[in-house]
Amino acid sequence: MNRINLDKKILGGKPVIRGTRIAVYLVLDWLAVGMSEEEILKEYPSLKREDIRACLSYASKVVQEKVSFDR
Repeated sequence: MNRINLDKKILGGKPVIRGTRIAVYLVLDWLAVGMSEEEILKEYPSLKREDIRACLSYASKVVQEKVSFDR
């Protein structure tokens, strides 16, 4: 979870990959439409494979209601 950042000053507080303005929901959308991790990493070279997996982990925790929305 240290790869995901919530800051009201960045994208209105939407979760982003730390050090970027790339929203978690964008990465999830890319995966949902069939982009592979390799394609995402090629398109966004500043990302790491661990960032993509952190997005999946974050989404899983949100669905399980283990992540606070009041950060």
